[in-house]
Amino acid sequence: MNSNNSEHVQNLYKAFVHLDNIEAVDAFLQDICTPREIQDMAQRLQVAKLLANETSYTTIQEQTGASATTIARVSRALQYGPKGYKPVLDFLSEEE
Repeated sequence: MNSNNSEHVQNLYKAFVHLDNIEAVDAFLQDICTPREIQDMAQRLQVAKLLANETSYTTIQEQTGASATTIARVSRALQYGPKGYKPVLDFLSEEE
C-alpha cells in the first residue's frame, strides 16, 4: 500500500475490505460512483482479462469498446503496476 495515501483514501480502502457480498458492494458503488464510473471500471477489468489471455488490442477494442489509450493504460498496469489486477483475475478465472 502506498504510504502517501491520505486518511480519506485509507478509509475508502477499509470500506471495500469491510464489504462482504456482491449486494453490499453494488450498493456502495452506486452510492459513491456515477453509473459511467462503474462501467469504466468494469471495462478496465474486462480489458485486463483479455490482455491476460493475450488478446490483441484490435480484438479488445471490438469486444469492449475501450480506447487504445485505456487498453495501453491497463497493459502498463499489468506489466509494471503494483499487481493489483493479479489476485482479481486469478479469482475470476477460478470462477469460470
